Amino acid sequence: MRWAGHVARMGKRRGVYNVLVGKPEGKRPLGRRKRKWEDNIKMDLKEGRWGGIDRIDLAQDRDRWWALANAVVNLWVP
Repeated sequence: MRWAGHVARMGKRRGVYNVLVGKPEGKRPLGRRKRKWEDNIKMDLKEGRWGGIDRIDLAQDRDRWWALANAVVNLWVP
């Protein structure tokens, strides 16, 4: 989550941004769709009931993104 916020602030010109939102290449096992890094972030936000948030805009505000990232990470800890 913290890395995703950092990359979102970089902008579309950087290559690492394409890794975050780009389409993966290669084969997957039968019945398994190709999942992007961004899809994992969306799933994490949905688990915490933050699914309707625009991640790219929110990442521009470091303090709010940091609070959201910490809240999501705390959901993972049992």
